[in-house]
Amino acid sequence: MTTTTRPAPAAPAVPELVAGADWAALTEELNEHGCAPTPRLLTPAQCREVAALYEEPEHFRSTIDMARYRFGSGQYRYFDHPLPELVSTLREAFYPKLLPVARDWAAKLGRPAPWPDTLEEWLDMCHEAGQGKPTPILLRYGAGDWNALHRDLYGDLVFPLQVVIGLDEAGSDYTGGEFLLVEQRPRAQSRGTSTVLQQGHGLVFTTRDRPVRSVRGWSTAPVRHGVSTVRSGTRRTLGLVFHDAA
Repeated sequence: MTTTTRPAPAAPAVPELVAGADWAALTEELNEHGCAPTPRLLTPAQCREVAALYEEPEHFRSTIDMARYRFGSGQYRYFDHPLPELVSTLREAFYPKLLPVARDWAAKLGRPAPWPDTLEEWLDMCHEAGQGKPTPILLRYGAGDWNALHRDLYGDLVFPLQVVIGLDEAGSDYTGGEFLLVEQRPRAQSRGTSTVLQQGHGLVFTTRDRPVRSVRGWSTAPVRHGVSTVRSGTRRTLGLVFHDAA
């Protein structure tokens, strides 16, 4: 008797994983909280592959020491052109899924929605406006490092959502280092959200501000994000911003 061994099915590609997420649920959570975790998008091997790029300076256009600029403590590097394939693929896969949320938020706040249907067209608009520097970012924190609350704007053209992906295993590779989101509520105290980034999972969050319901309809809630103090180990993340920098 001959036994036929069937090959194992191929793992889903990154675009399929992004497209296959429950975007109705993610959108609902974004509307409610200003951030939403995604399912696993990268394997541990892919996470290590991206994290290892940090030691290859030819991939980056600049390195920022956070303590020097009083941004916190730790270091990050901005990727240069051409972007690594995996980074570029993630950015392109997320954009069309985030675009309906961006347009909906603009409509609620009575703002223009300048974002075209494709990331390529949008980046062309950024470049024509003088924002030609790539903004995907690789961040590295050690014990005692942290990131001050901030917003990643980089110019007049801004996409209202961005994504961070955990590259190390929380609780094993590092402790502490929770992702922080602080929202200034209209005529109320600020509200904070703390999220532990799981390895290979993403977190979609507000870049600058978002609409929240008020007695007068929709109001603008400014939002900033940061990272709490890493207590031990090394925490590395990949940041995807969807507008380029001046």
